[in-house]
Formats: sequence, C-alpha cells, structure tokens
Amino acid sequence: MKKNTRNNLLIAISYSVILIVGMILGIKFIKDQGFGVHRGPQLAVNSDGKLEEILHIINKNYVDDINTDSFQNLPIDSVLHQLDPHSVYLPPTDAQDMTDNLEGNFEGVGIEYYMLNDTMMVTGVVKDGPAYQAGIKLGDKILSIDTAIVSGRNLPKDQLTGRFRGRAGSGVSVILLHSGTQVQSKLMVTRGKVNISSIDAAYMINPETGYVRISKFGANTDNDFAIAANNLKAKGMKKLILDLRDNGGGYFSAATGLADQFLPENKLIVYTQGKHEPRTDYFSTGSGAFQNGKLAVLINENTASASEIVAGAIQDLGRGIIVGRRSFGKGLVQEQFSFGDGSALNLTIARYYTPSGRSIQKSYKKGYDAYKHELDERMMDGELTGDRTSFQDSIEKAEGVTIQNSKKPKPSGGIQPDVFVKLDTAGYNKFYATLVSKKILSDYVFNVLTNKYNAGFIEQNINSFTLGDNDFKDFIGYIQRKNVQIDRFQLYNSKSVILSDLKALLCRYYLGDVGYYRSANQTDNAVKQALINLQ
Repeated sequence: MKKNTRNNLLIAISYSVILIVGMILGIKFIKDQGFGVHRGPQLAVNSDGKLEEILHIINKNYVDDINTDSFQNLPIDSVLHQLDPHSVYLPPTDAQDMTDNLEGNFEGVGIEYYMLNDTMMVTGVVKDGPAYQAGIKLGDKILSIDTAIVSGRNLPKDQLTGRFRGRAGSGVSVILLHSGTQVQSKLMVTRGKVNISSIDAAYMINPETGYVRISKFGANTDNDFAIAANNLKAKGMKKLILDLRDNGGGYFSAATGLADQFLPENKLIVYTQGKHEPRTDYFSTGSGAFQNGKLAVLINENTASASEIVAGAIQDLGRGIIVGRRSFGKGLVQEQFSFGDGSALNLTIARYYTPSGRSIQKSYKKGYDAYKHELDERMMDGELTGDRTSFQDSIEKAEGVTIQNSKKPKPSGGIQPDVFVKLDTAGYNKFYATLVSKKILSDYVFNVLTNKYNAGFIEQNINSFTLGDNDFKDFIGYIQRKNVQIDRFQLYNSKSVILSDLKALLCRYYLGDVGYYRSANQTDNAVKQALINLQ
C-alpha cells in the first residue's frame, strides 16, 4: 500500500532490522500490505459518479453483508474506512505505482541513488538496464537531469522523485562526475523497460543450505524463485531457508504459485470464500522446483497476507518448519476494480483459509491501536527481549503517543511459529534511533567506509572481516563532526548493532541486496535457529 503502516514505522525506527536508504530512479517502490489482487474490468465512470459506482461494487462484491445506505453522503475514503483497513481507493498515480511494483517491470533508467552531502550519489545500477548501458556506474555523482540541477540545492524529495521516469524510448540527458574524477561528463540515457526480480537475495549460506529472501509477491515471484532454486541446487543445495520476514504480501496467485514449488501433487494450498464468492480451492501441481529437501520458513510480525498463505500451507501440510515470531494476521483477499481515469478500488471480497481450515485474520475493529497494545503485551510476556523502556520510548517518539501498560487480552490471529525466536531489542535505544533518523550510519558508509574498503576486498572477505574498534572510533568522530549530541552510555550500548549495520550497508553498496543479507545473516538469531533445526 502507498502509506506505511504503523508496524512498518515501528520496525524501521525502533529496531531497524533493515536500513536501506535510496530508491530506484524511474522505479517507485511502495510497500504492499497484503493484497491478493485479482484484476476486475475497467470501469468508465466520471468523478461525480464514482462514489455511486463504488457503493454498487461494495454491495455486489464485499466479503460480508454491509448496509451502504448510510454511506451515500460520505467521501470515498470515509466509506472504505467503515469496511476494513485493507479496502482502499487508489488515485491514478498510486494505482499505477502499485501495479508497476508488483508486475516487476518499469519504464525508467534503473539506478538507485542516495542524497549524500546534498549530492545525488549513485548507489546501485540495474545490470543491463538503460543506465548501465549508458555508462553510469556505482559511486557516480549526478549533477543535473535534463535542465534541472539536482545536486547542491537542497531540493525537497518531491522535486527529485520521478526525474528519470518517462516513456520507454525517450531520452534523458545527465551531467555527472564519474567516481574518483572531477571532470564533468554528459550522457544521454534512453529510457526503457527495467526488469526487477522479486527475489531480493539468493545464495548458499553453507555448502548444503540455500537462503532465499522474498519481500513481496509480484507477478513473477514463483518463476523467479524457480530460477533461483535451480541455480542454488546446481551449487549443492539440499536444504533451504525461505525468508518471508517483513513480506507484506502481493498477488494471491504468486503466493499459491510459490507454495506449489515445495509441495507434491494435489495438496490443498489454500481456499477462499466470501459472501459473494463461493469456496474456491487451490491445489498443488507437483511441478515445483524444491519438492524435496528440508525447508525452514522465517516469519515475523510484518509477515502478512500472501506470505502467510505460504507459511500456513507449509505448516499445515508438515512440509517444513516455521521459525520466528507470530505473523501479522491478514487473511483477506482483495480484488482490484479499475476506473477509466486510472484510479482503482482494492476491495476485500473474500477470506482465505489454510489447508486445515484456519482463518488467521486478526480483529481490525479497533484499528491499529490494537497493534500498539500487542507490542506492549509481547514485551511483557517475554516475546521481546532487551530494554523495554527504551523500546517503548522509541515507539512513543515515533508515533507521538503513550502506550498504555494495562494488561489486555492477547490478540488472536496470525501464524504461530514452530520455533519461536524472541526479538532482541538490546542496543536499539533512542540514541540509535536518532542516528538512523539523521541518516548518520548511511552517510558514514558512503563518505568514509567506501574509501577504506573496495569491492574486491568485500567480495573475498565478506564472511570473515569485521569492523573493529578503530572503525568505531572513527565513527564517533564522524558523529561529532555532524554536531550530534552524543549519549555515550547509549552509544556504547549500541556498539555491536552499529558495527553490524555499517558492515551490512557497506556490503550492500558493493554487492547489492545479496551482499546486505550475506552480512546481516551472520548475526541473525532467526537464521541461526533455522540452521540448527535443519540439521
């Protein structure tokens, strides 16, 4: 979905499991929060008739009985707010962004950037994409795009986003400084289709065990996985860790297609049913790429919807073990109804049920405040470890609210893991959150560490090298030069987390997402537990 949900914000600020800063120019990534999207027909209605048409769609398709008579004079967003958190209206730009994101192809140039010291620095180039073919390289500094100067002006984000977007075949002029030079170069980049795999990372974590990370379910996820799995099997993979943590969902068909990769023929993967939707069963075909071999699936509190379909099928059918923490609990399926002006309605039409008949949907009647209470309860019940006060303070700082400490009934919903892994919040305190929010970690990586370590060294030594005391001292000096007031107790309490994050970000700069996860997984407790249980 276009808007970040509260749980994503808490994860990002409170304990920052992943700190990846930047975006694909010409590619606008959005976080889809659990759509099992089916495409409906395009509806040619004008803006005056749109509310009436939406009410008609609700009456004919919504998952439950609903009386729309009282909705007649409400704004569209208010109407949908009466239904559930996942039925939403998307303006044309948002609808197109969501489609592009899940389809896995875009029209643009295919580079990733980071604003470093007010300068647009290239931090990633899609291999064989338009920018790659034009000669743009990692570390280049982009000064202008067409006639717009984009560096040295402190431009707001909305004046930078989309500068490279445009119709395939059209050109965009770029003036830049290649890394290590001060001589300006002018390049013409021809926009084109940029294909992005929905697999974030796939590599051998040890001689027999593969690791695959998937953060969303796009149109090609099952095919992308099959390619990755076959490549890993050629390298000796006999066991697999499938990481679905923080995967908010995506296409329903992609979820069933991925589950099919692990199952023998004619096994029930999931079934759906709603007020206007008869029960529909989805079965495995027996043609998957990893039907044999031990399997561990990693989940957490942000694993939602389509990713819960996969985890639920694996668990119910005894195909593998589920490792981590209870999943989000989103068991609703949406259909997308498109309007003639490019906008769209994503409406909940059915619930899905795991093979054993479980509905994992948690209550949404109290809104997202329930999730805040759930975090509080998980901390009190020992599901989260570390400094509870600092963890709660970070949440309150992020949200501007105070979490009530009164004990509530434990929320239901979600998938309970077979192997529970506590969330260790030690080191994720308010000062660490400050470093994240001020982008100090990323700035230090791009300003300092990229000059100390090169790509060849990182590739050869990723499993053995660590950032040590000298690097930490340099980092402290960097913080001081940034005029950030240091809380030394909290700084040293976060030392191990900071050094781990710095290394992971450095590895991502040179080796992409796979480098990030190769580094981060070395200290990841859930990965460690998965490896133990796959023995």
